[in-house]
Amino acid sequence: MTSLHHFLFGVYPYICLAVFLMGSLARFDRDQYTWKSDSSQLLRKGQLRWGSNLFHLGILFLFFGHAVGLLTPHYFYEGFMSAAAKQRMAIYAGGIAGVVCFVGLSLLLHRRIFDPRIRLTSHRTDLAILVILWVQLTLGLITLPYSYSHADGSAMLVLAEWAQRIVTFRPDAAALVNMDWPYKVHLVLGMTIFLLFPFSRLVHVWSGFASVAYLVRPYQVVRSRRLGVPANPTNPAHPNQPR
Repeated sequence: MTSLHHFLFGVYPYICLAVFLMGSLARFDRDQYTWKSDSSQLLRKGQLRWGSNLFHLGILFLFFGHAVGLLTPHYFYEGFMSAAAKQRMAIYAGGIAGVVCFVGLSLLLHRRIFDPRIRLTSHRTDLAILVILWVQLTLGLITLPYSYSHADGSAMLVLAEWAQRIVTFRPDAAALVNMDWPYKVHLVLGMTIFLLFPFSRLVHVWSGFASVAYLVRPYQVVRSRRLGVPANPTNPAHPNQPR
């Protein structure tokens, strides 16, 4: 195991997570006016509608699928599902979601690059993050044949063990030494996306997850303003009384 391998899979994950969390907090605290997705929905709305819906549908499925698949210990599901069955389910479901997301992101990228009006109103970081996500999706689709060749679920177990050790602060970079190159590049680029997250438009993802709080927030009390009530300067509680 080389020093570079140890750094990328034993140290780099913590650098990315620290920047991801602390950078997001710092940006929300200092630059709330930049906390947005900078939508260009007034231009070419048809292509945006298709691209955005397909992209968000696919990326949400992939995000939660990766989170559950990598961070769920094997003993949680081995009683009713084998590792091989779980890997086949991940290949088919993840492959479909990946293709849907890839088509949507390709539409968004084409729209932002080849429409002169949208390109002129776009930040360089907007285009860069779309390109990085597109490359990451491509790498993810490339891993599917490699996953299919490991039909016994061995590759999935190794990746899950590495991810679970990272989140429990027991890193083991040596576990990934014999993994195929698409997995390694896919992991490194995925961690890099977390590193770039606070400095891009991706921060609006936090707001998307935070909107779930509206489901449990208390009702807002709205009182109508009384009209036609004469001013009463002697009454300090009167709505027209200056304070």
